[in-house]
Amino acid sequence: MRRYIAIGALASVVALFDMCAVNPVTGKKQLVLMSEAQEIQMGKDADPSIIQEYGLYENKELQDFINQKGKAMGAVSHRPNLEYNFRIVDSDILNAFAIPGGYVYFTRGIMAHFNNEAQFAGVLGHEIGHVTARHSVIQQRNATLGQVGLIAGMIVAPQLGDFAQTASQGLGLLFLKFGRDDERQSDDLGVEYSSKIGYDAEQMASFFTTLERSTALQGGSSLPAFMSTHPNPADRNVTVAQRAKEWKSKLALNNALVNRNVYLKKLEGLVYGADPRQGFIENNVFYHPQLKFQFGIPAEWATQNSPSKFQMASKDGKAMMILSMAQGKTLQEASVAMLKQYNLTVVESKEITVNSLPALSIVADQKQEQTSLRTLSYLVQYEGNIYHLIGVSASTDFDSNVNQFTTVMQSFKKLTDAAKLNKKPERIRIKTLTQTISLEQAFKNYNMPAKRYEELAILNGMYLKDNVEKGTMIKVVGE
Repeated sequence: MRRYIAIGALASVVALFDMCAVNPVTGKKQLVLMSEAQEIQMGKDADPSIIQEYGLYENKELQDFINQKGKAMGAVSHRPNLEYNFRIVDSDILNAFAIPGGYVYFTRGIMAHFNNEAQFAGVLGHEIGHVTARHSVIQQRNATLGQVGLIAGMIVAPQLGDFAQTASQGLGLLFLKFGRDDERQSDDLGVEYSSKIGYDAEQMASFFTTLERSTALQGGSSLPAFMSTHPNPADRNVTVAQRAKEWKSKLALNNALVNRNVYLKKLEGLVYGADPRQGFIENNVFYHPQLKFQFGIPAEWATQNSPSKFQMASKDGKAMMILSMAQGKTLQEASVAMLKQYNLTVVESKEITVNSLPALSIVADQKQEQTSLRTLSYLVQYEGNIYHLIGVSASTDFDSNVNQFTTVMQSFKKLTDAAKLNKKPERIRIKTLTQTISLEQAFKNYNMPAKRYEELAILNGMYLKDNVEKGTMIKVVGE
């Protein structure tokens, strides 16, 4: 018996050795659980779901810009043969991320906060670095071996996080949190790659300061998405600046590019903040002008909106709700698809109306390894669509949350308020100063609300007391 166990163990070691690959950046062997072909296929398979989840931002100039710079950087990277793909997605979150196979995504929110091409290039190189060093693939290995996943942006009990993953089509495994060593390596690669295409990589360090200031403005309670999945190594700014100087010397880069005004001009008219056309919150009500519906949301619940769904969670993380579009042409078809999607067993189902709209109310359970969940769903038929509102909690917590779930669901109704239907998004407007004044005075001159001065200073990568020279371009916001 022992002999067979030893042979089996040896076979396992040999199999693991076969799964070792040489890291393109370090040149060292490492254990991975997928080939490069599998890595590329994973990216191809995930890309449509990410686009569905976030939506592409329709701006040809910016899309062409990220493609041009990304392709140039990919060509000088440690994996020049990969077919890189670059997207700007329609989200106001400050984030950039890469997935296996060479797919890199920047949000319009992070694009808004860069103040020159060099900052953009540094972060773009950083994300390409995650790809070339195969960080996402290694994280996939760790997730597979350790059964660890992450739901970005939602603070909920683990079992509810697992449930939310079903709604996100498993995308959470692609957004695993990188370690500090990975971040240091990607910072180094961002400096190297952006320097090699001619940019001043010291500017990347100043952008990390912008991210830190954005965190502080929110009281540290809600990290920008970039920093929640890209932990900040110690002395990051100092290290990046030092590496940038070294690469400038190595490449004899005496006139490194910054291109501030060129970049700022590209931002004119960029949608800033939440786009009300995708839904917005006012006074604890969620409005969706394009789809013409509204419903109330519980006070003090955390919320997260995307083109494909709206999520919210209670402050204690013990209850969450999700609004999404249901699959099926009838309420009955939608209920069958919903139950299958979430692996639910019906406890009770009945036909109802919600503000004169035909609907189904379904209580159903989901059994998990450690515990069980109970859900309340309303499937509501409205203007050719079927909307699925679901409330989820542990079975033991369901009775204390069901009234809250029901109140929200029964508030779903047609949106008729013209002011809400016609609400316009804020956009970045580029202004050129006609005199040398402080940034604070410039905001006053352009009639910006005083309560937003600090936010706008961060957006500009400046401080309110900074003197800004005549002829300098700055960002303000307006319709």
